[in-house]
Amino acid sequence: QVQLVESGGGLVQPGGSLRLSCAASGITVVDSVVSWYRQAPGKEREFVAMITPIDNTRYADSVKDRFIISRDNAQNTVSLQMNGLKPEDTAMYLCKVIRSERIYWGQGTQVTVSS
Repeated sequence: QVQLVESGGGLVQPGGSLRLSCAASGITVVDSVVSWYRQAPGKEREFVAMITPIDNTRYADSVKDRFIISRDNAQNTVSLQMNGLKPEDTAMYLCKVIRSERIYWGQGTQVTVSS
């Protein structure tokens, strides 16, 4: 059974940093496409960042140069380092894994950026 557990969210002031983690079980992240998405209240879920099995990365324009996605194969986790956080980054952040054309989602971790 595949399980994705996100952690690391919380309340942070504008300009601050957080590091989110997506811990996978029942699937290996090293050979999966792993993405972070976010969803704010009343808004559609939107793509944030992605990493492929060959370490290609892609970012939404809104987070480029502020967020960094990385993978720890030994821990079977994918992290999202978020720097320079803005109030508009406030959302539930979810991990998505695609493997063999199957899609898995975690439950999410809340990020709130506010002074």
